[in-house]
Amino acid sequence: MEFCCEDMKNNVYNVDQIIPTVEGDINNKVIYYSSKFNEYGIPIHDGENGRASSYILIEYCPWCGKELPESKRDEWFELLEELGFDCPFEDDIPQKFKTSEWYSKE
Repeated sequence: MEFCCEDMKNNVYNVDQIIPTVEGDINNKVIYYSSKFNEYGIPIHDGENGRASSYILIEYCPWCGKELPESKRDEWFELLEELGFDCPFEDDIPQKFKTSEWYSKE
């Protein structure tokens, strides 16, 4: 994964690979990254025990101002709907749709 600047690199964690906990340095991270949607966001600590359960999408790096990649969220939902999945968060979707594998060219 490439970052736009060192500050972003030091302040982001991948929500698809790390489960946030109440303790630990993950709580020092201030930016979420979802590889599944290729999007960055600021966590909202509205979950149980103050855990972040959602985030506010951001389009620019808060430190260097560089434009961040366009979110693939809408494309993800549209593609899964075309494949017959009406409730992707409840349906047993293919594993590749849980990470960046579904849109990666590598």
